[in-house]
Amino acid sequence: MTTEENISVDYEIFGRVQGVFFRKYTQAEGKKLGLVGWVQNTDAGTVQGQLQGPKHKVRQMQDWLKSTGSPKSQIIRAEFKNEKKVDSLDHSTFKIVRP
Repeated sequence: MTTEENISVDYEIFGRVQGVFFRKYTQAEGKKLGLVGWVQNTDAGTVQGQLQGPKHKVRQMQDWLKSTGSPKSQIIRAEFKNEKKVDSLDHSTFKIVRP
C-alpha cells in the first residue's frame, strides 16, 4: 500500500471575495477535506492563502476555490503557484489569518 504524497500550494482568488464570508467558507471546506493551511484577505481586495495535504484533496479544494466559494462570492479567477511536494505539513489546522 502506498500513501499519497502531500503537496503544498499557494493561492490567490480574485473577484467579489471580501465581505461575503469567503474566508469562513474556505476554512470550512478545507477542514472538511482534511487539509491544513490558512486564508486571509489582502489590501488589494483578494483572498490568499496556502493549502497542504494529499494531492487529490488539494485538487478538490482548488476546484472549489475556482468555481464555488461562498454563496455570495463572484470569483473572477483563481491563481495557484509554488506547488511542491512536502514531506511534512507546516500547519496543524486550517486557520483564518487576520491582519
